[in-house]
Amino acid sequence: VQLQASGGGLVQAGGSLRLSCAASGIMFSVSHTAWYRQAPGKERELVARIFRGGGTNYADSVKGRFTISRDNAKNTVYLQMNSLKPEDTAVYYCNADYSGTNYWGQGTQVTVSS
Repeated sequence: VQLQASGGGLVQAGGSLRLSCAASGIMFSVSHTAWYRQAPGKERELVARIFRGGGTNYADSVKGRFTISRDNAKNTVYLQMNSLKPEDTAVYYCNADYSGTNYWGQGTQVTVSS
């Protein structure tokens, strides 16, 4: 099983990025998939989750700015991040709960400059 995260980078405050997480070995369509982030010196926190059935939830800090989505044909989950703020700077990780087992991607750095 491999989760490959991509799409991070350096962006100015107010800008946008789209993260992608492509899976091999599991099917996102039957998984609960999430994006987490970890800033320096802080604990890893849940950013957004998309459930197997398609429902979503978000951290309060990103509601209205971030959107999680899934493309079953490409077996890929996305995180569209708009109106980025410096406090969004972190390493972003994708996570999949597949048949009761948790899988993690390698992380992608997002840096938002003020």
